[in-house]
Amino acid sequence: MKAVVFTAYGPPEVLRLAEVDKPVPGNREVLVRIRATTVSAEDPKMRAFKHPPLLWLPIGLLFGFRRPRKTILGMEFAGEVEAVGRDVTRYRAGDPVFGYTGTGLGAHAEYRCLPEDAIMAARPGNMSCEQAACIPNGALTALVYLRNMARLRPQEDVLVYGASGAVGTAAVQLAKVLGARVTGVCSGRNVALVESLGADEVIDYTKEDFTRSGRTYDIVFDTIGKTSLARVEGSLRPGGRYLVTVFGVRELLQMLWTWSRGGKRIVGGASNFHWTRDDLAYLRDLVELGKLTAVIDRSYPLADAAEAHRYVENGHKRGNVVLTMAGG
Repeated sequence: MKAVVFTAYGPPEVLRLAEVDKPVPGNREVLVRIRATTVSAEDPKMRAFKHPPLLWLPIGLLFGFRRPRKTILGMEFAGEVEAVGRDVTRYRAGDPVFGYTGTGLGAHAEYRCLPEDAIMAARPGNMSCEQAACIPNGALTALVYLRNMARLRPQEDVLVYGASGAVGTAAVQLAKVLGARVTGVCSGRNVALVESLGADEVIDYTKEDFTRSGRTYDIVFDTIGKTSLARVEGSLRPGGRYLVTVFGVRELLQMLWTWSRGGKRIVGGASNFHWTRDDLAYLRDLVELGKLTAVIDRSYPLADAAEAHRYVENGHKRGNVVLTMAGG
């Protein structure tokens, strides 16, 4: 099978299309034929080993310090079940599926074996493989941050910073599903997009600084790591929550401090440890009800993965960047 592999950390040029062995499912495994996957914001960081110092040790221990232990990137996928192990009962060959590979990576390939109990579900019937592949990472992140970590309540005011990215576009939609009033912050070229996702108000950050408006919010959700607690604290109401998906030592210390004193607090963490198959099935149901959609910026064939990485690395993608398989 074809896969995009890398054997050294570095720039996009370390990626190459190669022929590798097709995996064989174990007794409790499912072999998925992948039709589409994504290049998320995490993939270039993994490729170049560019992580916050706080994460160097755990990521290095898991994935390798000097060279990658896992040579095929990619965490999101959509396709269909090709074959199942003899003890699998949840899936059958031919089932359309989508899901998340987690720390096992490996979705930038034509096939991937996954445990039967992996974060995988039936693919939404009203989505293409390209669209469905965009749902797991961004939407599961947004769901866990808003529902589980922040405990968002109906009628609360939520500001989503970076509202046009993969997590941001999902956060706008899911906050509305959870009953919030939503303000999105993005660049001028993305205002119409964020409005179309249901935001009640959209702020163009190139023209207006939301922290100077005098408006306050119950939740400020920074999906891209471009703000700080010091900057946004004045925009939080008493008991407000500042959500961060990108954090380092400073943010970790602030989390401990704000939790200990009560009142306004900073919330962050590895949301993927909280994801479940039920959450993914919930997102699928929202998609089929027309309450959640995928935003695709660009689509590349698998062979052009390096170019997709360059585009994602520039930090200005709208929603998601997709890789498609030949014949998919």
